[in-house]
Amino acid sequence: MFELSKSQKGIQKAALEFVKGELDKDLSFKMEKEGKFPEEILRKAAELGFLWVHFDETYLGGGMGQVENCLITETFCRKDATMGKALSLAGYASECLLRFGNDGLKELYLPRLLEGEIFSAGCFSEPGIGLNFLSHKTVSIRKEGRWVINGVKNNVMNAMDAGFYIVLCRDGDQETSEDPFNMILVDAQSHGVSPRDSGRKIGNNMISTAQVAFNNVSVPETCLLGKPGKGLEQLRLFFIESHIASAAQAVGIAQGAFDRALDHVKQREQFGKKLARFQVTRNKLADMATRIEMSRLMTYTVAARFDKGDKKLAHIAAMAKMNACETATAVCDEAIQLLGGYGYMGESEVERFYRDAKATALFELPESYQKEIIASEIIGKIRAN
Repeated sequence: MFELSKSQKGIQKAALEFVKGELDKDLSFKMEKEGKFPEEILRKAAELGFLWVHFDETYLGGGMGQVENCLITETFCRKDATMGKALSLAGYASECLLRFGNDGLKELYLPRLLEGEIFSAGCFSEPGIGLNFLSHKTVSIRKEGRWVINGVKNNVMNAMDAGFYIVLCRDGDQETSEDPFNMILVDAQSHGVSPRDSGRKIGNNMISTAQVAFNNVSVPETCLLGKPGKGLEQLRLFFIESHIASAAQAVGIAQGAFDRALDHVKQREQFGKKLARFQVTRNKLADMATRIEMSRLMTYTVAARFDKGDKKLAHIAAMAKMNACETATAVCDEAIQLLGGYGYMGESEVERFYRDAKATALFELPESYQKEIIASEIIGKIRAN
C-alpha cells in the first residue's frame, strides 16, 4: 500500500489551499475561450514553490521528487483541468535541460523558468511523420564551433510563448550511427526561428501549440544537451518523467470530474428520490472511484520508484500514463452521463474536463506508442529464424 509521508501530506494540503484561492471557475472559462494563459497565477504558483518542485534547489527548484510533483499536479488538475494543465506544463521538456545540459545553460535559463518569467517547449514531432523518429528530417550540422539547424517541427506546445526550445534533430555527421540524433537547446530569439500558431484545439486551449520552422538557425556548440548521437536515448529517458506527470494530470482530471458528478447526484432528485439513492447510480460511482484509485496507486508507485533511482521504468511509466488516461476519459464520459443534458453543455466544467482528458491521452505519445513501449519490454529481443 502506497502511503504519503507527513511532509508530502503537507504539500498536498498547501496545494489544495492555493487552488481554492486562485483557480477561479469563471476566470478559467473566460481564458479557455479566449485561448489565454494564466500568467499571473503562474507567477504566484512559482513564487510559492508549487512549480518544478522536482528541480534542484541550485536553480530555485524545490529539491524534492516526482511524488511531490505528482501531488501538486493532481491537485491543480482536480480543481481545474485546463488551468491545472497549463500551469504544470509551462516548463515542458525543461527536464531535458536539467538532466543533460551543462552548468552554464542551466544557470542561464532555469532560474528564469522557475520564477515564471519564461516558458520552455519540446520540439519532437514533425509534419506528416509525427514521432516516427527514423523518418525525421530536421538536421543539425556542426560548423565553425556552432550548430546550424534546418527543419520543421509541429505540435510544439508553448511554442508561441517559449523562451527556449529543446529540439531533437539528426546529427549531419553521424547519419549512420545507431542513434543519429542530437538534442539541442535553441533560444526562442535566435535568428531563423519561426513559430506559426496552430489555432484552437479540442482541449488544452490555455496552452499555445504551433508549428516551428528552423531556417539556418545557428547556436553555440555549448547548446548541445548531453552527447552527440545520444538525442533519442535522452528523449526516451525524458519521456519516463513526462509520462509520470501526464498520469498525474489524468488522475486529477478523473477525480475532478468524479467530484462534480458525485456532488450532482447527491443533490439532484428524480421521482422524489436523490439520484445517489438509485442502485444504478451507486454502481457507476463505485466503478469510477475504483478506477481512479487504481490509476492513482500505479502513478504514485512509479513516481516513488523514479525518486529511488530505478532506471528501468519506461514500460511501467507508459502503463501508468495509458491506464490513467483511459480512466480519465471513461470517468469524464460517465460523469457527463450522470449530469445528463447539463453535462453536455459548454458551461459545464465536466464537459471541459472531458475535452482535456482526451487531449492528455493524445499528448506526446498516444496510446499506440505506449503499447509499443510496453510490448517491447515484455517480449524482449526475438531471435531471427
